[in-house]
Amino acid sequence: MSNNQITGSVRFENVVKNYGSVVALKGLTLDIVPGELVTLLGPSGCGKTTTLRLIAGLEAATNGNIFIGNDNVTHLSATYRNVSMVFQSYALFPHMSVLDNVAYGLKVSSIPKKEAYDKARDGLAMVGLKGYDERLPSELSGGQQQRVAVARAVVLEPEVLLLDEPLSNLDAKLRRQVREQIRQIQQRLSLTTVYVTHDQEEAMAVSDRIIVMKNAEIAQIGTPKDLYNTPNSKFIADFIGDANVIDCEIGAIKSGIATVEIVGAELKIPTKQTTVFNASLVIRPQNVSLEQASKKAGIKGTVTYAAYLGNQIQYTLDSAIGELFVVDNNMADMFKAGSDVDIILNEEKLVLVTK
Repeated sequence: MSNNQITGSVRFENVVKNYGSVVALKGLTLDIVPGELVTLLGPSGCGKTTTLRLIAGLEAATNGNIFIGNDNVTHLSATYRNVSMVFQSYALFPHMSVLDNVAYGLKVSSIPKKEAYDKARDGLAMVGLKGYDERLPSELSGGQQQRVAVARAVVLEPEVLLLDEPLSNLDAKLRRQVREQIRQIQQRLSLTTVYVTHDQEEAMAVSDRIIVMKNAEIAQIGTPKDLYNTPNSKFIADFIGDANVIDCEIGAIKSGIATVEIVGAELKIPTKQTTVFNASLVIRPQNVSLEQASKKAGIKGTVTYAAYLGNQIQYTLDSAIGELFVVDNNMADMFKAGSDVDIILNEEKLVLVTK
């Protein structure tokens, strides 16, 4: 692989995509900087795959402009865009050896045969498949096949690497291993990468930034930490990680602290808002602690389900503020189903979002 990898930015300027009367993208504007891995995340039908296909040139924009680097590629076909795509189905040639599969794109680009095969071998070594040259795809595991597909894409030294649900056909353990390898390769080459998935854990594990999409537009953009800790809506809070989202009323906001009263408990919650607004309260499962029920004021609950998972205990509670899911790392004391408990909320970690 070349150490002088050319990596490009991606920019969408008010891009609209319609399929007849169906709006697949509603005026999308975004910037992806050179060398970062950005994940398009969202439920089915949100527009993430359409966005990826527009970058690849597999779809044409109805309106707006698309730039790769400094080049306006809006009307360029896929053939003339310096991008490589890794598909969900791997798309390997079953009758070709692993080495021939990786070298294929190089050879059709008129690169001399010896150079093409040297680059292909380097690509296989990069993904941990040195010595697999003569095997057929059918002789490889699913994870190995996906790594071959990644090698085939990366050896072309694209400005932008595109990955469309690349791990969805793998089991959980392999998904974790292969996503780590993809991330390491991407960082080593500083390769601009756009990654589509519907799996929020996968997105959080590999991304510099995540673009969460909903109903053909962007719901929020941010780092995994930003999206998890400071969601801008009930949808984001519920979509990124586990969350208990309950309706609440804000009494007052002063000096960045909102006063919220729920079933007799007064909470002081940090907020960037300056005026009282219609709010929901986001409570992450790990920001709740449980104590033996007492007569003191506060939020009361009853354990309806308890599961010991080795490194944590998971509870479901019936409480005055609704059903709560709680994760507890206190392995020494476990409440059984039917136990009455006091529910203690870590106020500094709670988040208020617009209802």
